[in-house]
Amino acid sequence: MAQLLKHIALVVTDYDEAIEFYTKKLHFTLVEDTRLSDTKRWVLVAPPGGTDGCLLLLAKAASDEQQTRIGNQTGGRVFLFLHTDDFEGDYQNLLDQGIKIVREPSKEEYGTVAVFADLYGNLWDLIEPGSSGG
Repeated sequence: MAQLLKHIALVVTDYDEAIEFYTKKLHFTLVEDTRLSDTKRWVLVAPPGGTDGCLLLLAKAASDEQQTRIGNQTGGRVFLFLHTDDFEGDYQNLLDQGIKIVREPSKEEYGTVAVFADLYGNLWDLIEPGSSGG
């Protein structure tokens, strides 16, 4: 049996502002934006380089409880890990786009890494894996 992690839901305040951030600032691809009802859409975005991996499902908070999770889905830990083959270029894009850098780049055993926050405050690792693969 083969299984694949295909989507990860990211709770957002507003579909359009989230799409704008991910497509304009991080240069993700908008894979799908399908209206399911007057208040719900199926919105998938993918990082540059393809849609074969896990996609982000931008899920608008639908309750007060879900609203409390926006920007802190993991209790302050890094939530998502964005691998790159061009750390310097992607890091410079973060700076150019005014994206908050939480931890400056460092060389680790697993590669080069920096931590940034998305528009809601979720923490991301930007990683260029080293020889051990990260």
